[in-house]
Amino acid sequence: MTEKKLPLSSSELLDLVKKVGTPFNIYDGDEIEKNAEEMKAAFSWAPSFTNYFAVKALPNINILKLLGKHGFGADCSSLPELYMAKAAGIEGKNIMFTSNDTPDEEFREAYNLGAVLNLDDITHIEAVERACGKLPDTISFRFNPGKERTGNAIIGNPVEAKYGVTRDQLFQAYSIAKEKGVKHFYLHTMVASNELNPDYIVETARMLFSLVSELKEKCGIEVEAIDMGGGVGIPYRPEDSKIQWKELGDRIHVLYKEMIEEKGLKPLKITFECGRAITGPYGYLVSTVRHVTKKYKDYVGLDSCMADLMRPALYGSYHHITVVGKENEKADHKYDVTGSLCENNDKFAIDRMLPEIEKGDVIVIHDTGAHGFAMGFNYNGKMRHAEYLKTEGRILKIRRDETYEDYIKTQLITPEEV
Repeated sequence: MTEKKLPLSSSELLDLVKKVGTPFNIYDGDEIEKNAEEMKAAFSWAPSFTNYFAVKALPNINILKLLGKHGFGADCSSLPELYMAKAAGIEGKNIMFTSNDTPDEEFREAYNLGAVLNLDDITHIEAVERACGKLPDTISFRFNPGKERTGNAIIGNPVEAKYGVTRDQLFQAYSIAKEKGVKHFYLHTMVASNELNPDYIVETARMLFSLVSELKEKCGIEVEAIDMGGGVGIPYRPEDSKIQWKELGDRIHVLYKEMIEEKGLKPLKITFECGRAITGPYGYLVSTVRHVTKKYKDYVGLDSCMADLMRPALYGSYHHITVVGKENEKADHKYDVTGSLCENNDKFAIDRMLPEIEKGDVIVIHDTGAHGFAMGFNYNGKMRHAEYLKTEGRILKIRRDETYEDYIKTQLITPEEV
């Protein structure tokens, strides 16, 4: 079981709402930092351990700076994400650049920043040479295990995935890179998303450790680092339990001793690219109830919408809801909790049992610290909303509300002939 806490006391949160209005996202930076340190401690046995925080999960420079203080790098998959990492002071091999269908200019920028290029396809060897003039000294390949592993509802079946090289291609790709003068090799995979079973993550480590041994035997390649991807889930539902970093680290350490140390393959750097597991539980979308209506069902209409949090509409995902000030009241009313978008799937919850809700109530939607704001959009002319960071007793604004001027900024009121 997981207790769903608010980032502030009810009274403090209501005071903040009066001060800044709704909707907004707020992140508990103190808890994010504590979580980052717990992950580091769990893998303190691993040589040069780091987590490349997945920028796509929460793309805010202030969050990257916060995690950079704890030695975290950045997992980037686009040019803007590379720029954000650089702006946050994260450079060089503290950046893992993992992309697909990648344009030349993105390869060039990642190369110029000294990032680890994590190639998604064997043809990308030539693409990097074309874009950058030569291959970098360090390179990584993303492995797709195909039928060897099963995916899940979010990431899908590996056989159906567009990502990564096959087993046969993997050995060929490393051999080609070695022949072309690459000196340092990383190995990457990403086979799960929001996984709460630690066995799955441990088996990913086993798979990669085995490949490290095979690459040494078949290709004479000494892999210096493995990236286990992200995939560590968070307990969105109160009845879920989070993966414990210490337990996970200890179990992987046992495998490391058996499959790496005892075979003389150490030191092998261990990395992850977790985003959701680092910030997800510590983000909150705060909204105000605009309307409570009774039709064929009872509806609660909020001042936020699917443009602020798309996961429930996209995946049918559960996000816990707290009615501020009514935490101890009986959840004896059934509602669909909706936004104002002109789409019927603009719903944060369907048939959710909650306390009786009235116009003006403040609603907190939990676990929006990853893939929440990041997946926002402007359909229906909806503006994206402010972000705040709670840190060291202060509340800091780290992104302002979008405005109409932002929305039309790229439009040409006077068309230009081409």
